[in-house]
Amino acid sequence: MTGTSVDLAVPALADLHRRRSEKWALYDRDVLSLTVAEMDFPIAPPIREVLVETIDRGDLGYAIPAAPPLTEALAGFADRRLGWAIDPEQVTVVPDVMVGLVELCRALAAPGQPVGFATPAYPPFFAEFEAAGFPVVTVGLDSDGRIDLEVLDQVLSQRIGAFVLSNPHNPSGHVPQRDELALVAERCAAAETFVLADEIHAPLVLPGAEHVPWLEVSDAAREYGIALTSASKAFNLAALKTAFIVTAGDSARRVVDRVVAQHEHASLLGTVAAEVAFTEGDAWLGAVLAQLHHNRARLGADLAARLPDIRWAPPQGTYLAWLDCTRLGLGDDPAAVFLTRGRVALGRGLDYGPPGAGHVRLNFATSPEHLGDAVRRMARALER
Repeated sequence: MTGTSVDLAVPALADLHRRRSEKWALYDRDVLSLTVAEMDFPIAPPIREVLVETIDRGDLGYAIPAAPPLTEALAGFADRRLGWAIDPEQVTVVPDVMVGLVELCRALAAPGQPVGFATPAYPPFFAEFEAAGFPVVTVGLDSDGRIDLEVLDQVLSQRIGAFVLSNPHNPSGHVPQRDELALVAERCAAAETFVLADEIHAPLVLPGAEHVPWLEVSDAAREYGIALTSASKAFNLAALKTAFIVTAGDSARRVVDRVVAQHEHASLLGTVAAEVAFTEGDAWLGAVLAQLHHNRARLGADLAARLPDIRWAPPQGTYLAWLDCTRLGLGDDPAAVFLTRGRVALGRGLDYGPPGAGHVRLNFATSPEHLGDAVRRMARALER
């Protein structure tokens, strides 16, 4: 179900296990993997074609700094699909969003100065900021998925080096509204703390919600904000290392100017693929969003029928479902039980911080058939 002629046929389980990516190579061949943020759908045809052409001409050298037509392609895509006005002159290429975040923290924070973010959180936030010498301090989310502003005020009072905002949020799939983003911007600007907005999932906001780009929120957000994005999540290009730092204010641009150049560590194939994704990928992306919308509903129906004790808020964005399994009595790490007894691999909630105890993250960017099989396997795990 795609609503277009785009082919999103997902391979059979045996064929998926021929892939060498993290999602599939780490598990036995009888395991259905719905773990890391990687889609099972075929690559968009225009991207496949340009990659083959690039390889055929032996064009596998180093990437160049951000320049037209790549930056103009990003700006056009952002304007067309996200309501985000990007100045191509304020775009910088980095290998991936996480590298960009770490390098920006090096430009903003003193050695040993903390970096803040909301939990549950993308697992590399914990490991990579700490490894770079920045202790982490965390802010919880309220029952509606919003950042707890009282705790944010406490964290900002510690003079943190930066606050990292996941917009849309990973793993909950919450898409913040303009008013809640404005409140965060106001507080961070008052504390003279830069917000680093990870907007890698922005093109994957599902029907019923609307993404608000951080740099479109307010003057405070632009002055004390830097956005990072990539084609990698929306177009399933994680292997092709290319991401973008985007600014819209003078002070933010000065911060980026202090970042050591990273473009040579990006992938030339990634820049070529991103340019085509941003200019020719709308039909494919539209079909993906329609399929994800259908899969989200299918997952909700299957959970209600087979696993009614699992609690969740259907994600407004991303293809990631954050499932509260605490009522199942499987302990802090239900993913281990689902893998051992059901042969289905899910994201381990504990990897997302203490609020992840008793939770799993399920990637529903697959076929409805595989998704239905996953829920059946999860239910089977409870029968013993």
